[in-house]
Amino acid sequence: MPQLPAPDYPADVRARLETDAEAIIGRYPDSRSALLPMLHLVQSEEGHVTRTGMRFCAEMLDLTTAEVTAVATFYTMYRRGPSGDYQVGVCTNTLCAVMGGDAIFDELKEHLGVGSGGSGMTTADGKITLEHIECNAACDFAPVVMVNWEFFDNQTPESARRLVDDLRAGRTVEPTRGAPLCTFKDTARILAGFPDERPGAVEAGGGAGPASLVGLRLARGEAAHPRVVHPRGAAPADEAPAEHLSSHDAPQQTSASDPSHPAGPVAGGSGDSEDSKNARDSRDSGDSRDSKEGE
Repeated sequence: MPQLPAPDYPADVRARLETDAEAIIGRYPDSRSALLPMLHLVQSEEGHVTRTGMRFCAEMLDLTTAEVTAVATFYTMYRRGPSGDYQVGVCTNTLCAVMGGDAIFDELKEHLGVGSGGSGMTTADGKITLEHIECNAACDFAPVVMVNWEFFDNQTPESARRLVDDLRAGRTVEPTRGAPLCTFKDTARILAGFPDERPGAVEAGGGAGPASLVGLRLARGEAAHPRVVHPRGAAPADEAPAEHLSSHDAPQQTSASDPSHPAGPVAGGSGDSEDSKNARDSRDSGDSRDSKEGE
């Protein structure tokens, strides 16, 4: 059945949005280039991109609603239906998945009571929307959970469950790195290009982990780290364990996605199989012979 034309915003809301929209459009030489931040703007009003929001963007940018809809439905950061105050995204791409991301997602789905019986992925109280997300470019902190696009590193099912419980209870939650957490609507307004005026938000930062920086160190001529990936639960004797800035981080084993084949050292041994020991001994012997022949 054909849809009726989208209703307009109430007069006071439209007047406020028009002021913001004009500020956004003024940043670009061609008004249609403002569409992406405009979509974030209307998303900040209702928590998702409504038909009314797309109509507003079309009118302000002299586009057709079809052109706006094509963009709004292409990018996953634009929500097409009501969602929670906190978008909890679990990375289930390859590395995070095998490090425990699948187990985290399944645990949160059951714990929050979402995603079954046609209930959708948003909790009944409207606080949390759970979703799969693709790679967050934070593989050295896998498995990673993001809340409104802020990082929570090295998660386990237990730490992720504690995280969502704190969010629903209104307790303060600090990301591992990056700006302090805010609601999804507030995040959308920041993505529209408006200043984040919260104290300390702009100054907050974070950095890549050791594994991400190896290539940069080599390019600078610096010595490579003796081992990039440490056995789980252990750190080199000359290196302190990485600092975890968030109380919701979980610096512990996270291989729960495949309990039958856990990663890391096997119990009661060094973690090396007999085959790998033999291969290493053979390699070392060959290196020794080569060295002698070259003398």
